[in-house]
Amino acid sequence: MTNGHLDVIERAAGLFDEVVVAVAGNPAKKSLFTVPERVGLIEQSLSGLPNVRVATVPGGLLVDFCRQVEAVAVVKGLRGGTDFAYELPMALMNRHLSGVETVFLPGEPRFEHVSSSLIKEVAAHGGDVSGLVPEHVLARLLARVGRVGQTENGQPDAAG
Repeated sequence: MTNGHLDVIERAAGLFDEVVVAVAGNPAKKSLFTVPERVGLIEQSLSGLPNVRVATVPGGLLVDFCRQVEAVAVVKGLRGGTDFAYELPMALMNRHLSGVETVFLPGEPRFEHVSSSLIKEVAAHGGDVSGLVPEHVLARLLARVGRVGQTENGQPDAAG
């Protein structure tokens, strides 16, 4: 969960009566956290949004999950043209398969460079990713990449 994700979800919550944040495992990506761990981090990040809930996608197609939760649309945040080029064919296929529309929300420009994979890589090499993820996510991230006992800027703290 990056602050870019959080921004898109908060804006979607203002547009829809209910928002379901779908969490899925992706075998093509090396996740730092398990699906249940990600669900917990996301739930904590979204605790102040009463019309947002987090659900695990059991596998299969996203449109099947959309039918299950009776979603009328999929919301995708876009950081730029590359994201649009990647997401458009999936949006068209989802509509073809199920009639579910995709709503694209432009990401906050200050987070345009932020991706979860880049956050993991920078954090693992001692870079400062504070301000790019919620504080509780930052703490878990630093612990997971073996930087316990360091401040956000990578320097040892008094205990480390």
